[in-house]
Amino acid sequence: MNTIIQFMKRHYKILLAVVALSIGLWSFMPKETADPEKDKTLLELLQFVIERGHYHPAKIDDAFSKGVYKDYINALDPSKRFFLQSDIDDFAKYETSIDDEIKSQKLTFFDLTYNRLMKRMSESKDFYKEILDKPFDYNVDESFNTDYEKLPFAKNTTELKDKWRKQIKLSTLSSLTDKLKMQEDFKNGVTDEKDNDKAKKSEKDLQSEAKLKAELLGKSFDDLEKETRETSLKSLNEYFGFIEELERSNWFSVYINAITARFDPHTNYFAPEEKERFDVSMSGKLEGIGARLQKKNDYTEITELISGGPAWRGKELEAGDVVMKVAQGNQEPVDVVGMRLDDVVKKIKGPKGTEVRLTVKKVDGTIKVISLIRDIVETEETFAKSSVIEKDGMKYGIIYLPKFYIDFENKESRDAGKDIAIEVERLKKENVQGIIMDVRDNGGGSLQTVVDIAGLFIDEGPIVQIKSAAGKKEVLYDRDDRIQWDGPLVIMQNSFSASASEILAAAMQDYKRAIIIGSKQSYGKGTVQNVIDLNQFVRGSNMGDMGALKTTTQKFYRINGGSTQLEGVSSDVAMPDRYAYLKMGERDIENAMPWDKIEAAIYSTWDKIDNYDVAIANSKIRIAANDKFKLVEENAKWIDQRDKENVYSLNIDKFKQEQAKIEENAKKFKAISNYKNNLLLSSLPYEQEAMAKDLSLKEKRERWHESLAKDIYVEEAVNILNDLQPAGAKKVANKKMLKEKVIKS
Repeated sequence: MNTIIQFMKRHYKILLAVVALSIGLWSFMPKETADPEKDKTLLELLQFVIERGHYHPAKIDDAFSKGVYKDYINALDPSKRFFLQSDIDDFAKYETSIDDEIKSQKLTFFDLTYNRLMKRMSESKDFYKEILDKPFDYNVDESFNTDYEKLPFAKNTTELKDKWRKQIKLSTLSSLTDKLKMQEDFKNGVTDEKDNDKAKKSEKDLQSEAKLKAELLGKSFDDLEKETRETSLKSLNEYFGFIEELERSNWFSVYINAITARFDPHTNYFAPEEKERFDVSMSGKLEGIGARLQKKNDYTEITELISGGPAWRGKELEAGDVVMKVAQGNQEPVDVVGMRLDDVVKKIKGPKGTEVRLTVKKVDGTIKVISLIRDIVETEETFAKSSVIEKDGMKYGIIYLPKFYIDFENKESRDAGKDIAIEVERLKKENVQGIIMDVRDNGGGSLQTVVDIAGLFIDEGPIVQIKSAAGKKEVLYDRDDRIQWDGPLVIMQNSFSASASEILAAAMQDYKRAIIIGSKQSYGKGTVQNVIDLNQFVRGSNMGDMGALKTTTQKFYRINGGSTQLEGVSSDVAMPDRYAYLKMGERDIENAMPWDKIEAAIYSTWDKIDNYDVAIANSKIRIAANDKFKLVEENAKWIDQRDKENVYSLNIDKFKQEQAKIEENAKKFKAISNYKNNLLLSSLPYEQEAMAKDLSLKEKRERWHESLAKDIYVEEAVNILNDLQPAGAKKVANKKMLKEKVIKS
């Protein structure tokens, strides 16, 4: 191993990952000349670093080889529209020998798959051009199954070509029916818009709408049918244009990540360009619409909306939506199904102030076109913020923490631990009788900030246990006996609360210090990753940038000894959740590390809340009797059912009927988003002063309050805080608030 330094430097930071990167993400290195020797060195380097640095490195054997084989083939052709069964038969000869190739740095299997893929992709260009050259007959009674995972590879070219035909036909049919529906709505004057939404439209928006209306009303069925084929042709030409720009090394990154993912879902290789993008993302500044995306097979899915960004402000886009098409301003939309994630992101991003229109498939199956004006999403909106909530004479505080942030290199920068302490003090000055900590959708962050925040609510004691690869156990303590808040506390979580969020919730639950409410359980990520710059291990090489590796080096455990890995943190009060039945947690990821348990730390439970168990029992009774929660549960089951329906009719009449039925069923659940609670929300005094000078901040806080005012989960959190009040507290609070009102008047 003459190219490898014989020691591992320890100056890299500990980072807690949010979710596993899919090996199908197809984020590649920049175009460059193929360098097989560099690829061989990279294989050697990754094997060296993972085997010595990973928490529990998998044995590289035949079973490992089979896993790499399956993941890699799926990453190359997730929709099974390139390879034939004969290709798979050729590849399968290497199914149990990839481990040997890794150890000896051979590239035979990779070269075979790469060359065959290039050949099949070249052939496919002729397929789609021929298919789109003539009109589709939408009166034929046929269907297409989009459950690619269960479908076999095509036996021959004729079968493969027919699969392409049906895939393209489904795409154009969806677009055509959208246009026909819009045309019909224009004719009948139908609109879903409210009067206040119309009033917010600019003159430019109104002119664009009028132009679209005139164009649609003037087109025949044949015109629209031809238009959809032309759009599909343009999109596929662009897709294959991107493919032709990729080099061998780009596809080698896919192969490498198929290997790293077999160690665990959070061990990933960052090619040089990806590492740079990762560093930029850690700075907290995002440009575009303020949404995080991930690839799922051929589709691009919205995974998160960044607070304060255009998508968040628009309130139409939501996590789980699938982006089907992207249009720049008034231009024709481009189909992005099957496109690389990087290329979809490039189409969505753009200069501040420009418009992008996304055609999305909502989680309930409906199709919607959403217009957004791009903007810069400031780091400020990733910081903690708080507000006061009033109900029935009681005053409570809510603190929203989007992530556990800290800048290790700049001590003057903000960090979550200090910020939460400040927010608690501000709320105490407002005489709140309870606090809600909202860590929903919080994917994690700094371990140290978790300890600091948990320490605000207990006197002193252990917060989390950490175990290294060598079996060494470390307990992280809060050693400050000062308690910043000793009153009632509720922590809100959901199935996207991960890593550091789970440490906080678990610690507060083990101490019986807070009541945990939300989804049945949190995400279930109980591992710690290090990001390692691979260049530090290469001596005097002229091979260029080798990229970086994110690998799992530790596991963390609750103070009761149990791991949060896979199981997450179970809520004390489990609430109905729209996404409850969808597989989105760590437990649903293949090759995730197992749950286990270690010896519990020494700690004493909180003994200052007499009605802890009563509050939990009361909440469960309220939820079971609440009609809105019943509707959420029904909606969750319906979404789960829709997720399993993968066969679409390619007959236009039947397709319209199917879509109409979906839209009709979806109407029933609009009551969920239209819900209004009776909470009175207000910003803290310091923020009210800032809002008077900063209209942007004012808009952000108003939208946050608007969201909280429709949040049934926050309402129940307030009800729980009510139940946690000591005897007589409500009477005292009512008298105090009445006195304050008299003084103000």
